[in-house]
Amino acid sequence: MPDLKLGRLPKVGVVRMTIILPEPLKEELDQYAAEHSRLYEPVDTAALIPHMLEVFVRSDRGWRSRKAKAGRARQRGTSSSQQHGTERRRTRWLRPKRS
Repeated sequence: MPDLKLGRLPKVGVVRMTIILPEPLKEELDQYAAEHSRLYEPVDTAALIPHMLEVFVRSDRGWRSRKAKAGRARQRGTSSSQQHGTERRRTRWLRPKRS
């Protein structure tokens, strides 16, 4: 049987948050936690959620792209809004003058 996408859980520091879930999602998370526990080691549903969110965020190409752009802008000492403002001004200067 194939492994789950989540895999084994690393040991890390935590911050407490409270979330509200629809009942069907909670039930599915409980089922996922049961299968994860069967394959790896016993784990509570709530312990899986942060790791699932991390996998989701890391697999989001749009987020990674925006995060990388923001990091490059920060390294150059400009915010992304400053960078975009500069690009707009440059573009305006390149437009032909109207007669």
